[in-house]
Amino acid sequence: MTDVLRYEVGAGTVLVEVEDGSFGVDHPGRNEQGILDVGRRLEDALASVRPAATAALDSMQELAPETLEIEFGIKLAGDAGALVAKSTAEGHFIVRMTWNPAVQHTGHETPVDVH
Repeated sequence: MTDVLRYEVGAGTVLVEVEDGSFGVDHPGRNEQGILDVGRRLEDALASVRPAATAALDSMQELAPETLEIEFGIKLAGDAGALVAKSTAEGHFIVRMTWNPAVQHTGHETPVDVH
């Protein structure tokens, strides 16, 4: 069974489906359609995972890849905000980085004169 949560977003609202009994989902008053009103903005809920995303990005950028992609699931958790979702048995981040072996990165950019 699932619950439907309503978050405020921008000038409107968004409905989010979660598993019944999910962490952080207290059962505030349901409306006539059975929707649980979270009473908070989606942006505020997502703010709780931003430090984890920033830390992962900063840590991997120290390796100076040409491209960097960090993927992780976010689970909305009602009053608890948001949390990093598990993949199978543990929380996870997927990190993809690429380097071009022909290019050597020094960490400093040198201006190029194109006359």
